[in-house]
Amino acid sequence: MSARRAIFIAPFDELSDPALVAKLAVRAEERGWDGFFVWDHIDYRPPVSALADPWITLAAIATRTEKLILGPLVTPLARRRMHQLARETVTLDRLSEGRLVLGVGLGSDRSGEFDPDRFGEEGDIRARATLLDDGLEKLAAFWAGEFEPRPVNGTIPIWVAIRWPFRRRPMARAARYDGVFPIDQESPEALAELIAAVGPGKEIVVTNPAGTDPTPWAEAGATWCLTGFGAQPTYAEVERAIDAL
Repeated sequence: MSARRAIFIAPFDELSDPALVAKLAVRAEERGWDGFFVWDHIDYRPPVSALADPWITLAAIATRTEKLILGPLVTPLARRRMHQLARETVTLDRLSEGRLVLGVGLGSDRSGEFDPDRFGEEGDIRARATLLDDGLEKLAAFWAGEFEPRPVNGTIPIWVAIRWPFRRRPMARAARYDGVFPIDQESPEALAELIAAVGPGKEIVVTNPAGTDPTPWAEAGATWCLTGFGAQPTYAEVERAIDAL
């Protein structure tokens, strides 16, 4: 059993230049990678100091590539306006000719961007969960025809992020959509619980450091194995990982 392979980077510091990220995406496509995904943050804890907008970065990737699946992993819907996100996602989906995947989640308190005093964002995780569910329903309605144009394939695949150990409500949410992205998963064996809970036919997306053998994860049921690089990736280390496929 095999899984599709993708590069997963934070567009931070050295890679906060979208032109450099697009150059890496072109190289990944030439080397046979299947996808290219980016973190979605507006701020991050030190020592990170420079961040690129993920959507403009993804647009740069879309215009330079033809086959790569692309998208944000993950967009916290609690800090987005759904009508604006609907426009952005459909525009990017059409620009990429239907290659967009939307990763969604609650957002991490550890990143520092859900600071009510600094950004006015919702700090309560339960309230963010409600905003996530409401936002997903609104997005579906916009994509289904409340807004024109519609996505290339009628809708856009949604991958839902959940954290290990897995909890009931996030698992139930993931089961309603197209894929699940377990964060901080401990081992391939832990995927069995996840797959049993979300049901068949879902994309199971895992991320590991460069050099990790994807075979045990694919055998456990992962359909995508992402190569990640932490919060301060360098062009050289991502390039090496791309060339090592």
